[in-house]
Amino acid sequence: MIGAVIAMDSEAEALLSQMEIEGISSLFGKPVYTGKAFGKDVLLVVCGVGKVNAATGACAAIQKGANVILNFGVAGGLNDRTEVTELYAIEKAVQYDFDCTQLNGSKVGTLDGETENFMPLTVPEKFDFPRRALGTGDRFNDSVKDHNLLIELGCDIREMEGGAIAEVCKYAGIPFISVKSISDVYGSGSTTDQFRKNLKLAILNIQAHMKEIIEAIDE
Repeated sequence: MIGAVIAMDSEAEALLSQMEIEGISSLFGKPVYTGKAFGKDVLLVVCGVGKVNAATGACAAIQKGANVILNFGVAGGLNDRTEVTELYAIEKAVQYDFDCTQLNGSKVGTLDGETENFMPLTVPEKFDFPRRALGTGDRFNDSVKDHNLLIELGCDIREMEGGAIAEVCKYAGIPFISVKSISDVYGSGSTTDQFRKNLKLAILNIQAHMKEIIEAIDE
């Protein structure tokens, strides 16, 4: 069963509006919708924004029986490899606000017990979306310092959930797939203003590709 872990209600509607919802429950304080979408068994958890919420939502989806996790939603572009409202498949993710460098000399984002800072994601063979690298952190801002760090790490996109879900899925031993639609691009004016202006369009583009996304995932 596909378990979709989605931060915001507005993002979740891209799938919920195309689901045959058979049940609604709650786990760990998160609403869980179960049913079918495009002929496949799907559950969707609206987890809330941020890494702790995302990890909790992923655990809820797995507890409810998901054997593959899907995360989709809006995100910020960091460079000219991203365009507003375009969709990108995430091939790897790093938590750029996790930093034990001073303790052990590891790269920024290297989790305890790991040797690499990026965690790989699954990209289905049938996906036709460009692949990009994701930076996840519990911050939404126009900070030059954060942007420089993300670029130095090799990230193209930033948001607040994917890296945490990747960590949960790695330790649970199940595939994690992520698709992001760009709502704002660094250096093109206030990311907050761009986000508010482009949010609906970015979500509509996810919705338009939802059948393609779901059908490409092996349960």
